[in-house]
Amino acid sequence: MSRITSRRRVTRITVGESPRRLSDLLAAEEPLEIRVLGRSLAVTMRTPGHDFELAAGFLVSEGVIHRGDQLMTVAYCAGNDGEGGNTYNILDVVLAPGVDPPDPSLERNFTTTSSCGLCGKASIDSVRTQSRFTVAVDPLKLSPEALTGFPEQLRAAQAVFDRTGGLHAAALFDGATGEMLVLREDVGRHNAVDKVVGWALMNGRIPARGCVLMVSGRASFELTQKALMAGIPMLAAVSAPSSLAADLAEEVGMTLVGFLRGPSMVVYSRADRLV
Repeated sequence: MSRITSRRRVTRITVGESPRRLSDLLAAEEPLEIRVLGRSLAVTMRTPGHDFELAAGFLVSEGVIHRGDQLMTVAYCAGNDGEGGNTYNILDVVLAPGVDPPDPSLERNFTTTSSCGLCGKASIDSVRTQSRFTVAVDPLKLSPEALTGFPEQLRAAQAVFDRTGGLHAAALFDGATGEMLVLREDVGRHNAVDKVVGWALMNGRIPARGCVLMVSGRASFELTQKALMAGIPMLAAVSAPSSLAADLAEEVGMTLVGFLRGPSMVVYSRADRLV
């Protein structure tokens, strides 16, 4: 999808050398409005691509749906760009009969930036979402040696990052085989995870038992909660977790790994899964 990146002229300045004009590639960032049955639920800044997965994963993260058959259709709405073309920046989701529409408290009061997945929540109470899945009983076990190979696999598959240097990535791994099931990139960490969760929903992998969610940045509370909502028993990050992320992981029995770099890692909860 060409809208994933944008090319522009820039000036490269290096101390001691003459400035140079050249062409550079940037990661695209555009708004996406997610509607459910015609009613606006949220607007998020994202990298275009895998938008249907993003919407599906967002609804899983918000506790609206938890099975693929609860999602009837996802379609782009007409959003005119002023020249008669579709912007492809508005989605409408139709839920299956009998599935309750989102509670009004879930509606975001303003645009969610690419750096914040919880911004705009209507109340503090709505920040914490109740999961239908219990990750504490998941029998996932894997060796530390196997886990240390995941960051390299994730990095090697980041095609758009290689071209722009400006995207976060999230990937879902099979804990038993070490296979990377899916990888998604986005300017927003939370969007990348929602795209992965949406893929899992659409491919019958929710709850994602026996799987590991690997993220290219830090492990925040929101990413830990998204993993919980998808029934993922382990979250691994190349950077640090937040205190709330560690608290939530410990509370629900999720394995939380941070600073996963080279041969080492720091395990903040449920280290017994790494054998």
